[in-house]
Amino acid sequence: MKNRLPPGPRRSPAAVVVAVAVAGWLATAASALGGGPLVVDGAWVRASIGDSKVSAAYLSIANRGESADRLVGVAAERAGHAMIHRSVVVDGVVKMRHVDAVEIPPGGSIRLEPGGLHVMLMGVSSRLEAGERISLTLVFERAGEVELSVPVRRSPPG
Repeated sequence: MKNRLPPGPRRSPAAVVVAVAVAGWLATAASALGGGPLVVDGAWVRASIGDSKVSAAYLSIANRGESADRLVGVAAERAGHAMIHRSVVVDGVVKMRHVDAVEIPPGGSIRLEPGGLHVMLMGVSSRLEAGERISLTLVFERAGEVELSVPVRRSPPG
């Protein structure tokens, strides 16, 4: 008697290769956060304006876990220094204030966006061109370092 596959959909070798590649990508993406409860979404970096040596990065972080975590640091490829800032209005003038850490409560999320919390990139070594990607490293108190490949854009997605 010959061994036979049970009835069901047949998979081509190419479909199997794609499925394995997707599974590997998902495992890599999950391990980027240590398999932990933090989910980073919508990350992007603003393209350089003229010869400016500053830019900003924006993203959302959701905490699907049962314990709070804190974003305590950031580093970016091609930036001499990166800091978490908050935009505030003082006497009708928008100013930026350094933020030491941002707490992400359990079951909650934070949004770093234009006009609010953001990652300030200073001492940018070369123009950031729309369409390219740069490395951004987020440092969390509990989850540790998370490295992302972030698209450079002229304006927010969507």
